Amino acid sequence: MASTADFRNGMVIMYKDNLYEIVEFLHVKPGKGGAFVRTKLKNVKTGQVIDNTFRSGEKVEEVRVEKKKMEYLYNDGMHYVVMNPDTYEQVEINEDLFGDKKYLIKENMEIALIQTDDEIIDIELPTTVNLKVVECEPGVKGNTATNVTKSAKLESGLEVQVPLFINKGDVLKIDTRTNQYIERV
Repeated sequence: MASTADFRNGMVIMYKDNLYEIVEFLHVKPGKGGAFVRTKLKNVKTGQVIDNTFRSGEKVEEVRVEKKKMEYLYNDGMHYVVMNPDTYEQVEINEDLFGDKKYLIKENMEIALIQTDDEIIDIELPTTVNLKVVECEPGVKGNTATNVTKSAKLESGLEVQVPLFINKGDVLKIDTRTNQYIERV
């Protein structure tokens, strides 16, 4: 058990029978009354963010979370298969756990599995990924100074907004946290 004095960003706790990650917290000592801790909690499974207030010194159950480096191998239609690069052990992961992240992974990419003692709760991708443009309108010479964008379809099926000078066949760097174009590689 951990108390509110042990709170830190990224800590995972059990609250109302769900796993929540502490996104941010603030200890408050009002002039009148007892101290308390304001927190912003993110549900690990659904991604829902809630605000909650704990009394100072209140006990919560801390959940140990482990990150394991894995290599994504392939998708067999229902499961994503990843491999531990040290032991060569292969693990099948349900497609539902990937969600929209499935548009950002490529074969042989290194990912991290975030898991508790008994189950995998999330997948962490690298901050950026390079993907090839397979479909977009042709670029026009001289269209580099404006903020106008067009839609481009990438090799993984993801559609992103890109500047007008991007052409079919270009390789783009995409931010995996926001699914947005960063630069042409």
